[in-house]
Amino acid sequence: MSSTNWRAAVLNRRMLICVFTGLASGMPLYVLFQLVPVWLSEGGVSLVEIGLFSLVGIPYTWKFLWAPMMDRWVPPFLGRRRGWMLMTQIALLFSIGAFGLYDPAQSTWAIAWLAVAVAFFSASQDVVLDAYRREILPDQELGMGNAIHVQAYRVSSLVPGSLSLILADSLPWSSVFWITAGFMLVGVVMTLVVSESKVELPPRSGVREALIAPFSEYLRRRGWAGLILVLGFMFLYKVGDNMATALSMPFYLELGFSKTEIGLIAKHAALWPTIVGGLLGGLVMLKVGINRALWFFGVVQMVSILGFAVLASVGPELWLLALVIGFEYLGVGMGTAAFTAFIARETSKTYAATQFALFTALAAVPRTLANASTGMIVEQIGWVDFFLFCTVLALPGMLLLFWVAPWNSDHPAGAAEQQA
Repeated sequence: MSSTNWRAAVLNRRMLICVFTGLASGMPLYVLFQLVPVWLSEGGVSLVEIGLFSLVGIPYTWKFLWAPMMDRWVPPFLGRRRGWMLMTQIALLFSIGAFGLYDPAQSTWAIAWLAVAVAFFSASQDVVLDAYRREILPDQELGMGNAIHVQAYRVSSLVPGSLSLILADSLPWSSVFWITAGFMLVGVVMTLVVSESKVELPPRSGVREALIAPFSEYLRRRGWAGLILVLGFMFLYKVGDNMATALSMPFYLELGFSKTEIGLIAKHAALWPTIVGGLLGGLVMLKVGINRALWFFGVVQMVSILGFAVLASVGPELWLLALVIGFEYLGVGMGTAAFTAFIARETSKTYAATQFALFTALAAVPRTLANASTGMIVEQIGWVDFFLFCTVLALPGMLLLFWVAPWNSDHPAGAAEQQA
């Protein structure tokens, strides 16, 4: 790639939009899986119950069921994509703020249902943001654009995972949740400023055809064998990493770190490795392609899990916490960027919302179902063996790369053809 093409692929308005889609998309997820567990733990909720709270993320798994409606129904304001963006973002702002109305020990079930609502609105926002990003990015910019999106997604964790924790040491939780919710205005402003994407709408048809068309289109391109391999890969590639980080906040607290130490050291140690790793990952994908990036970053991602085992063995050393978290965010950030670019490449622009939702929903299965058992596994085998177990779980996904992302080809068979 020439220097002119490289600058054109990196320095454009589409990449700036990807920053804001990442910030808006990541905020609600990190509220659920970083801020809420600390709040519950401080409120006297048991580790097993906190682990079971991972089940509230089920909407991330099933979002493909209502994605066809978001592909086909155009809201009466702002257009097909921007209208859905605004509605989901306003719903998230108020539902996140509502957490502060409850007491964890007395209202666990009410909190669980509210968390399900936040997950539903968040998953719906992801559907439309992923589709919008797929529609505005040319294929050659998918790697870089998704790398920027993923790193902005992770940077958004600094609000619920850092700022909110620091505020919780001096403010009531009711104020903390409303301040956190206010950061969803970043997404609202983006939605009002950007232009609607110009992509051909799916053909008008009945409900049955609307549900079937996105899947039959993919089957025509990839076939049943390709579909099964790709779906298996999407489930397994990040299962070890997802399980290893599912209880990261209770893990840090149990080791003896304070909330302020977690906020100031653990999260800020991740900031620069996240940014550098994500941008480096995007540049690597521009150079070597998505397939080889999946190989490189998958290995780093797997090795980074071992750092948690070392931390669990050594204990609450602040310098080691910073090192382990920094390396984890470097490796996992790059792996997620390549993984998300792979998913985007697999979708058709005509059915971007539905196909992207299906693939990312499958990728969320380990985070929602497997993660629900993490608390019980830790209590049975301890933290060190748990992280070693998670490292072993990362191997099957790496082996599937031989079929879904061959080293010597930037496109697996049948994946290169995309509808405009």
